[in-house]
Amino acid sequence: MEQLINAVPVFTPHNVLFAGQELTMSSSDIADLVESRHDHVKRSIERLAERGIIQLPPMGEVKNHLGQTVTVYRIGKRDSYVVVAQLSPEFTARLVDRWQELESQQAMVVPKSLPEALRLAADLAEQQQQLKQELVAAAPKVEFVDRYCTAGGSMSFRQVAKLLNAKEPEFRLFLIERGIMYRLGGVLTPHHQHIEAKRFEVKTGTTTASNYAFSQARFTAKGVQWIGGLWTAHKAQGDAQ
Repeated sequence: MEQLINAVPVFTPHNVLFAGQELTMSSSDIADLVESRHDHVKRSIERLAERGIIQLPPMGEVKNHLGQTVTVYRIGKRDSYVVVAQLSPEFTARLVDRWQELESQQAMVVPKSLPEALRLAADLAEQQQQLKQELVAAAPKVEFVDRYCTAGGSMSFRQVAKLLNAKEPEFRLFLIERGIMYRLGGVLTPHHQHIEAKRFEVKTGTTTASNYAFSQARFTAKGVQWIGGLWTAHKAQGDAQ
């Protein structure tokens, strides 16, 4: 759960592209695409610029996989095709895919001013906080599913109560008040619609010794997951009151 929360991305005005700002790709990106060394790519860019085939692009800085600051060229779309064609023509398709990815990201949000960028960053921060709250709220259900996955198969009332960490009298009352089960001769029996929905299976038979007929309702795998969600919501509502 903690890993999920920590994985939520953080947005700031520094990683927002303003309207009118040219979309570029770094020489480091190109090196990754064509599976070449970055210094080789930079030299190819410089040679092409010396020959007047492309313009010498502006420089920038990025962090590499070791966290080190690396100087890169920031290359426009047209010149990037020239560079890749010079280095490895067979990788042109990868370049097309990468540009489509960059352009789709740019199309999502393009603020026109710093105030708009700040507002966007604030909105994204609010969304991030809301997502964290939803993940925290979902934690009990996630924990239940994790525990259930190790169980599997159909389960009795007592087994499900134990799985949910529920007191049996409270859980029994919950099932009756929700119209999920009812008492029949002192035995908890599921309502017919829940049997049809395959949330329960009813096992019947007779004892060998006394020839006594018995009937036992068991939660199916589908029923356990379903009742687990209802019970988690019920407990969360009770804790909030």
